Amino acid sequence: MTALTLSTAAAPGLRADAIVIGVAKGSGPKATGPVVAPGAEAVDKAYDGKLAGVLETLGASGAEGEVTKLPAPAGFKAPLVVAVGLGAAPEKDAEYDGEALRKAAGVAARALAGSKKAAFALPLNDAGDIGAVAEGVLLGAYSFDAYKDNGKNASARKNGKAPLAEAALLGGKPRDKEHKAAVERATAVVEELNRARDLVNTPPNDLTPESFAAIATAAGKEHGIKVQVLDEKALTKGGYGGILGVGSGSAAGPRLVKLSYTHAKADKHLALVGKGITYDSGGISLKPAGHNETMKCDMSGAAAVFAAVVAAARLGLEVNITGWLALAENMPSGSAVRPGDVLRMYSGKTVEVLNTDAEGRLVLADALWAASQEKPDAIVDVATLTGAMVLALGNRTFAVMGNDDAFRTAVLEAAEEVGEASWPMPLPEHLRKGMDSPTADIANMGERMGGGLVAGLFLREFVGEGITWAHLDIAGPAFNEGGPFGYTPKGGTGSAVRTLVRLAELTAAGDLG
Repeated sequence: MTALTLSTAAAPGLRADAIVIGVAKGSGPKATGPVVAPGAEAVDKAYDGKLAGVLETLGASGAEGEVTKLPAPAGFKAPLVVAVGLGAAPEKDAEYDGEALRKAAGVAARALAGSKKAAFALPLNDAGDIGAVAEGVLLGAYSFDAYKDNGKNASARKNGKAPLAEAALLGGKPRDKEHKAAVERATAVVEELNRARDLVNTPPNDLTPESFAAIATAAGKEHGIKVQVLDEKALTKGGYGGILGVGSGSAAGPRLVKLSYTHAKADKHLALVGKGITYDSGGISLKPAGHNETMKCDMSGAAAVFAAVVAAARLGLEVNITGWLALAENMPSGSAVRPGDVLRMYSGKTVEVLNTDAEGRLVLADALWAASQEKPDAIVDVATLTGAMVLALGNRTFAVMGNDDAFRTAVLEAAEEVGEASWPMPLPEHLRKGMDSPTADIANMGERMGGGLVAGLFLREFVGEGITWAHLDIAGPAFNEGGPFGYTPKGGTGSAVRTLVRLAELTAAGDLG
């Protein structure tokens, strides 16, 4: 991963392949062109204060995601200046938004693939800005090349260029405790987020429930997290009918993985539950052609929970966190669960399976009930659960539902704080009746319209009484099938990891009640 350093050096004398500066769209009635952002004063001075005009001549407007490259001025040791768009300039005396800095840093890091070192001269007013830029650089420099024939020379990649090797954040003070802490936090969170991206991108022939459990076990040993893995025998003995039912059609058996991070000073307990369908064919209710190719991403929720627990451990947060990874492969075979079958869940409730492609809610139901038995202060589940939510919110926004309005709002605010797009969704009581079954306690399907909300209502049935709960449906943003944007790559995105880590931090600080 890209190495981060803090530097008080002046841009002209710094040895690097490029100097990254910010440029914004001018605001106000007299705005006539792009505006050079703070942090680039030394660069602008070297252009005799006419850098904005030069950039405008080259076609730069300051729009978000825009990259303009130009030769560095005479006397600079770096040969190149890279101007990256920040979007609209803030109002007078206002500062640049952290997410704008994060996106700009990500765009620049990706544009500088193949470079050994770049100096980032972006606006840095405080440790928060340093953390945002650091996150953006590390997120934007991500690449997944494990399955490409790169040989032994990492720089001679088949797909072109190696990630940016080093980024110096100009204006950051190496001896300032807050500045150092911001970089350390960004590094821990993004390293684990990128591990989640790797898991999502790993082909399903290599990432099975068993191998995912092994990865979690190894990480637990490394970071002092207790890991318990329930295999088919243990799941059968425990009565986990949902996980067993979904995994019954696959030669790769299901697993339930429990990750327990504890802190000696903690007095709060947060439980995180992740959907981990390592491949989803739809089962007997087979998905139509064109819908199977990216179904390796159906374990994104479990990847996010895994990453968040490990990140919390690395940060030493004063909170107890239990992560539950509900892992199974949903395949059609002679032993697969059928539409019309009835499963007895871990909670004791029976579920009539009307559609085997509504499998995520079945594995989550068992894990939610298992998490509830420990009486945590709150439970948050994360899942690529419904196509209906993608239709509702698109590909970049995840939904948040819950049984407590205040907690749902806290989750939304945490997501906004870290730069993840989310939106509140209701749990309309009238939709519950559609899941009534003449055969079982509940069916796994209800009304077609509002299907994402129906799924949330189903999950609510398996949350212990009196426990605060929120459900994140990340079906849209978990996997990017289009081109990269901002700090988001093509493929697995690591959606919800930063939100979960922030929730853990707020819980540790006592700010979630």
